[in-house]
Amino acid sequence: MKKNYRVGLIVPSSNTTMETEIPAMLHSKMTESSEASFTFHSSRMRMKHVSKEELSKMDVESDRCAVELSDARCDILAYACLVAIMCQGAGYHISSEKRLYGATVENGGAAPVISSAGALVEGIKTINAKKVSIITPYMKPLTETVIDYLEQSGIEVIDSISLEVPDNLDVGRLDPNNLPAIAKKLNIDGADAIVLSACVQMPSLPAVQKVEDELGLPVLTAGTSTVYKILKQLELETFVPNAGSLLSGKY
Repeated sequence: MKKNYRVGLIVPSSNTTMETEIPAMLHSKMTESSEASFTFHSSRMRMKHVSKEELSKMDVESDRCAVELSDARCDILAYACLVAIMCQGAGYHISSEKRLYGATVENGGAAPVISSAGALVEGIKTINAKKVSIITPYMKPLTETVIDYLEQSGIEVIDSISLEVPDNLDVGRLDPNNLPAIAKKLNIDGADAIVLSACVQMPSLPAVQKVEDELGLPVLTAGTSTVYKILKQLELETFVPNAGSLLSGKY
């Protein structure tokens, strides 16, 4: 019998892509497999501009969101703002996930909590990549924050491209079909993998498999890594068609 899983999403108020690409990947999985179905439930944290100050203020609201989603008795929660976690300092995803899980326990609706930040770190390590080249939508100082976080997690960043889009709604309007051309500008000499979107708000899913096929390196994103971690946590097969090596079912 197919089991339905409730997936809770903790998202910035101006985020539009997380609730598009994550369901798209899991619905795609549903067409390939009869083992599970999914519904999606969101709670929002106020954020409009991608600045360190606004991100830090937003992160405080994540506890409320976790409690609200635990009211719906979700099976898993995903904190969907990579840079909000990473700008809090090295390893913050670990303490954040633990704290938010504790909030669901206290509310009587215990649910494991993952974060897109932690999922990306784990995803890179899962495919045994030690060196990556990355694309972000952020202003360069925030991209440097992401690079520092990855490097303090034991992952070397060979090269990065910052698209420098400060408004979060505008990030969600970026055309993923431009990413293959942008990716070709990356220095990938010595890289083990490409992070095509180090941001769950920057659309990338339609380009993941194309870039992987064209450049011959594993391609992952904050979004594909989040789906991988959701599937691993729920003990489901980690296969989503046309979503890159991480979701090939191999890992």
